[in-house]
Amino acid sequence: MAKTLEFPALLRLIDERATAFRAAILSAPSLDLPVPTCPDWTLLDLVEHLGKGQRKWTAVVHAGPAATPPAEFAPDGLDPAPREREALLTWWDDSTARLLNALREAGPDRGCWTWWGGSESPQTAGAVARHRVQEVAVHTYDAQITQDAPHPLPEDVALDGVDEFLTTCCATTIAWPHKPADLDFHAIEGHSWRLSLDAEGARTTRLPSATAAGEGPDAPTASARATASDVVLWLYNRIPLDSLRLHGDGRVFDLLRDWNPDE
Repeated sequence: MAKTLEFPALLRLIDERATAFRAAILSAPSLDLPVPTCPDWTLLDLVEHLGKGQRKWTAVVHAGPAATPPAEFAPDGLDPAPREREALLTWWDDSTARLLNALREAGPDRGCWTWWGGSESPQTAGAVARHRVQEVAVHTYDAQITQDAPHPLPEDVALDGVDEFLTTCCATTIAWPHKPADLDFHAIEGHSWRLSLDAEGARTTRLPSATAAGEGPDAPTASARATASDVVLWLYNRIPLDSLRLHGDGRVFDLLRDWNPDE
């Protein structure tokens, strides 16, 4: 059964993925390269987005428990990133260092505002760290793909990423607007999850590793099997559904991707 990564591991992975992101930016022939997985963005836009994200969440963690986000979280709450590569990379390094320092100072259990208040993830600095690992990891993939050299997400990042996405981005008490369904996600590395969707919202269950797509009263509506990296990349809309091996009514996966319970 999947286990949530410990706080020190999350901090290490933020740093490791930030270093990999930096390497992709440094090796790119131009900051004007388009990012295929982020339509209308250039590589420069991607760096600015992710760096501002590090700084915004730094402000959130520093603010502690709050009902609303700090002013820095507003779209225009931060100054633009530098345009020149060397200065941009220095700005990126500083952005990540600020976030890591704030997280270390706060510790995993300190409360803070988060946009996922109605999910299964806590509103804590530890949950922020966990989500930032995934943000930096997926955007590192985006940066690498601009040069046709994407790498799979590291196994520990990806396994935690499936769990983190389902509990943070999918779990909700807002009613599922379609026929009730159970979707199972199987990582070939040996971990499985079920997302149950009905009028009470969406709930995540970690399944025994031996669980397999099958028939019977407990069979899911549909299931998907792939590497944990590919499951995460599909969840973040980076690769198509047919990259995963499906069983059952795969149309429900499309409904899930199109569902925005906040609207």
